[in-house]
Amino acid sequence: MAAPRTAVVLDRDEEKNVSPSEKKLKMERFPLSRWEFAAALGVFLIFSTGLLCIYLTMPAADYEMLKLPHTLADLRLLKDHLATYAQVYPAKFILGYCSTYIFMQTFMIPGTIFMSLLAGALFGVVRGLFLVVFNATAGASSCYFLSKLIGRPIVTWLWPEKLRFFQGEIAKRKEKLLNYMLFLRVTPTLPNLFINLASPIVDIPFHIFFLATVIGLIPASYITVRAGLALGELKSVKDLYDFKTLSILFLIGGILLFPTLLKRKRVYE
Repeated sequence: MAAPRTAVVLDRDEEKNVSPSEKKLKMERFPLSRWEFAAALGVFLIFSTGLLCIYLTMPAADYEMLKLPHTLADLRLLKDHLATYAQVYPAKFILGYCSTYIFMQTFMIPGTIFMSLLAGALFGVVRGLFLVVFNATAGASSCYFLSKLIGRPIVTWLWPEKLRFFQGEIAKRKEKLLNYMLFLRVTPTLPNLFINLASPIVDIPFHIFFLATVIGLIPASYITVRAGLALGELKSVKDLYDFKTLSILFLIGGILLFPTLLKRKRVYE
């Protein structure tokens, strides 16, 4: 029995002798293995090829103007350029719009808020809201399954403490999990990006994830789409979520979360 104890002591001594720079290097190593990286790249290429095929089959247009907006000024130019195009070729435009939105949501590409504003500016509140909720849900679902395939090392690497917190909260609310997920979707308590990636890792069933996404995204999507109607008056994206708007969202979220708090109180009693 002496040999194993000696080995353990040596291993511990080696861990103590590891320099802080070496520990930092281990933490900064790329979190994916080769096959996980190959799988992620393959999925990305499939989505990219499909999106490219859709754009190539669309009617000829000034493709120099077809770029993802990064500012409100870019968005206004894009809206002016696409307004007539969307009226002449509505079906093909919606197909290209939905494909772009879902692609961005799946691979966590920033800028979906500009796509939501564009939906309001081009399609109005009702159709714009339907498009945004549909695309956001489809993209979040794709992200969910992609994370189920390769997401665990990425989320553990990027947000270890946040993941532990989320896992603990989910464990405490197993019986009223839908209410808690609705609260997270309605309020900006946790970023939607993190929720999409972490949900399969903490064993949230897909039907709960899907329902919470479809219903929970409606309030914030309505605010964004409605703001798209007055795109020329909007000065900053930050103006979308002022104190009044955030208060309303947290009020809705609090109502949705109330059954879980009531259940916990009864358990403690």
